[in-house]
Amino acid sequence: MPAEGVATVQTKAIAFFSLCFGFGLSGCYDGHEGEGAGATDSMGTDGDGDGDGDDGDDDAPTAAPPENVELVPETMSRRLTRAELDNTLRDLMGDATSPARTYLSEEDFSPYDNDYNSQDVSRTLIESMEVLAIDVADRLINDPARRGMIVPCEPTGPGDAACFQQAVEVFGRLALRRPLTDDEVAAYVTLQAYSTENIAEVDNDFYTGIALVISAIVQDPDFLYRIEAGAMTSEDGVFKLNDFEIASRISYLLWGSTPDDELIADAQAGNLAEPEGRDEVIARILQSDKAKNQLYRYHAMWLGYRAIPHDQQLVSAFNQETSALLQRVVFDDAASYTELFTSSETYVDTFLADHYGLPQPDGGEGWVSYDSDRSGILSHGSVLAAFSKFTDTSPTQRGILINERLRCTPTPTPPPTVDTDAPPSVPDNPNACKIDTYLNIRAQASCDSCHQNMDPIGMGLENYDLAGRFRTVEDGNPDCPISGEGELPGVGTFSGPAELAARLVESGELERCATKQYMEYALGRPLAVADAPVVDTAYEGFETNGFDFKQMMADYAVAEAFGFRRETGN
Repeated sequence: MPAEGVATVQTKAIAFFSLCFGFGLSGCYDGHEGEGAGATDSMGTDGDGDGDGDDGDDDAPTAAPPENVELVPETMSRRLTRAELDNTLRDLMGDATSPARTYLSEEDFSPYDNDYNSQDVSRTLIESMEVLAIDVADRLINDPARRGMIVPCEPTGPGDAACFQQAVEVFGRLALRRPLTDDEVAAYVTLQAYSTENIAEVDNDFYTGIALVISAIVQDPDFLYRIEAGAMTSEDGVFKLNDFEIASRISYLLWGSTPDDELIADAQAGNLAEPEGRDEVIARILQSDKAKNQLYRYHAMWLGYRAIPHDQQLVSAFNQETSALLQRVVFDDAASYTELFTSSETYVDTFLADHYGLPQPDGGEGWVSYDSDRSGILSHGSVLAAFSKFTDTSPTQRGILINERLRCTPTPTPPPTVDTDAPPSVPDNPNACKIDTYLNIRAQASCDSCHQNMDPIGMGLENYDLAGRFRTVEDGNPDCPISGEGELPGVGTFSGPAELAARLVESGELERCATKQYMEYALGRPLAVADAPVVDTAYEGFETNGFDFKQMMADYAVAEAFGFRRETGN
């Protein structure tokens, strides 16, 4: 079909389906059992939690709350982030072009990208999603190697209704993360009319209608959002999720992507509603490379190195180094999470070894020992580059990184009269050493009250430039030696990443803060006072299991409360 013909047909069809599904047919699935061939006898546990398929009185509780109901946090429906949408399109249809990154605006990172409080809906978003949906559908139907991911049968012609319906049911089940209802199947099947209509200027075929199905489903609210309804319990405002809603929770938390066929099958079999059914499922999920990549990305957001100011070769080397340490500590050794900060070895190739001035690894890449000043992830160029400013290291920004991300100590907002975009300086001395410019800031009482808790931390890392290389004098100012002496306020003095890591572990703040950070990411919003029992329980399990981070992730997803949601304000 000519491009203009496809565009005309798609625009007409998608406009109809956006209205139909956005305001009408999306109500066909409300988190309870569907009816008909698309859903009957295949929906796992039903809304009332008893598996009998009878939802009962809509106004009456249909499920029991969890034993520890205080562990159910407030949640809301969450839109897929750009990263989640790209991962989902990759896993659903083999599209590795990152279309969401191309068409959609970047989220605010605070430090994570999944805060549902910031997920506003705009006309720009709706129009961008339409363009994205048309693009991914067109490219797929023009790629015979990928068509089979959507169409599991060989069509006999444009009017092959059985094959078309099978494609709708198979793709719809994976894309919407549940079997389609009869009404949904019937609605999508009507798009086959665009495959068979007789229009001289349009070269349509079987895949014309398939493209419209893909475009419409990618814009369906049930695809773009993780909508959790659940069944009412006897606890006001607390709802028990069904198996498919739990499958999506598991998959997007641990994979950052859509449930695969096996996980949806687990949901259909009713294996996810209760904790005892999730153990083996979670173990399989965490064995996947997708789980590792998700954890790598989480740490890149948490520690601020998701976007750093270096060339691609150096960034790739940094990423390999940091990912290798995460894999060793979290997945391979199941070691104490503190090893991420205290490890005496790092993984480098010959390029990165030369860059750092470390010994060459055997075989071109591998583990090598640090010198005494370095240890763990705080010595990595990825992290040391993360909080830079004014084209150089910033003791203040590095202090903020340690305080906010590793101690969970918030930084007060600077007074409105302070120009935070102006580099620190000493009046009448443009060549002043950095230590003197920062001491000049602290000479002002109104500034010192905050900077005394940030700058001494950063000063203890000043021997390492924004590419992670050791230095003894300031860049571009050889007359300014760097002492490298720092202090972790309230804990003790240190010099360099190894001693800083030791002080953090000694403080006892690191492990609890790491728990809080992961809970904030898991909940998709900043933590509130009411979340204290959730954090306390996660931390207690983390501590009991020797600070095994992988086990903490598994325990959270297996816990009874994971299968419930609480409405806001309850």
